[in-house]
Amino acid sequence: MDRARIIFIHGPPASGKLTVGAELSRLTGLPLFHNHLVVDLLLTLFPFGSPEFVDQRERIWLSMMGDAVARGTSLIFTFSPERTVRPDFPVSLAARAAAAGGSVAFVELLCSQREIERRIGAASRRKYNKLVSLSQYRALKRDGAFKYRRIKSQMRIDSTKARPAESAARIAAMLGISHGQKT
Repeated sequence: MDRARIIFIHGPPASGKLTVGAELSRLTGLPLFHNHLVVDLLLTLFPFGSPEFVDQRERIWLSMMGDAVARGTSLIFTFSPERTVRPDFPVSLAARAAAAGGSVAFVELLCSQREIERRIGAASRRKYNKLVSLSQYRALKRDGAFKYRRIKSQMRIDSTKARPAESAARIAAMLGISHGQKT
């Protein structure tokens, strides 16, 4: 059996992480454990960025993905780097996956500022409690909310013009996986 792998798709808000992740899931059959599943759960009890929110979010992420890898389950995870996430979270996740016999493949989505601002208010972003206000996005960006330690990635994709299906196909090809294949 091949080692379980976490495909860790990261990038700025509105860069297409969930859309590409969903397409990659459709293409490969791997489950999609996207960022807002945990974020939205925690927002029912704790304010975003509160110490309880930050601690629980990381604990849930590490526990869920570590347990999945230990069971031999590969998955796709989407992540929005921002200042309330501990800077060493990606390294901690990679160590947890390795301890469970798996690995993490980091994929960065890049997107032009103009395209991010065009996408930020999209109706599809309202399904989850995503940032949808352009003025709030600009204020957060100006205040450094999205500054985060650079994550070394195996692949970088500019999603400004690349279609989600094309991006997903590139990721699957880089990782050598096809539909239903265990990674």
